[in-house]
Amino acid sequence: MKKETTDFFTQELAERYDDRNSKLAPISENLHFLIRKVLEELPEKAKVLSVGAGTGVDIISLAKAYSDWTFVAVEPSLAMLNVCRQRIEEAGLTHRCEFVHGYSQDVSAQENFDAVLSILVAHFVESSDRLNFYKSLVRHLKKGGILVNAEICYDLESKNFPLMLTNWKAIQKMMGATPESLASLPKQLKEMLTILPPKEVESLFVESGIDSPIQFFQAFMISAWYGIKH
Repeated sequence: MKKETTDFFTQELAERYDDRNSKLAPISENLHFLIRKVLEELPEKAKVLSVGAGTGVDIISLAKAYSDWTFVAVEPSLAMLNVCRQRIEEAGLTHRCEFVHGYSQDVSAQENFDAVLSILVAHFVESSDRLNFYKSLVRHLKKGGILVNAEICYDLESKNFPLMLTNWKAIQKMMGATPESLASLPKQLKEMLTILPPKEVESLFVESGIDSPIQFFQAFMISAWYGIKH
């Protein structure tokens, strides 16, 4: 049975998403640069699955760098998928990308990929479902394929969290956060998102079938790993 999708975005919010995040461009550009390096040894005609594709920026970054790669964009928000389709069309890349409204399990189980991307998605997945989420990503990889995962990740119970929270508030303020939303930020991080400590994330990767996950990026609480399916 197909899992029912939940749309957290109106069309207007989806269309404004990239503008809202534009102040984080230095972080985004560095993350995309490193993802391109991590994946540069993929086959010449690699096929890449982007789960939670958002506005398509991750696909566009790779498609411009690797002209023979093809992509499948999976996104549960129809409003966001519409924006993704529009951005990819504007970039002249529609012929290289398929679009799926839904979740990773809505992609054919017979379809395997050279790489699977999950960029800033996992922290929206409940902790009880997190292992199944990672397994669903790994399931779509060819043997020897590469998983790239970025998420908000930190030990919220550590003695260093108050200092990290100060940094995180500064980032949110740059993006237009109000004093009220900044005051409620600790509650949002602990109750609205599912933020796991890095060691727990890495342990779940291994349990999902990824050999020796390597953390290759961190910007305050945004961390990214890659690993190979064994």
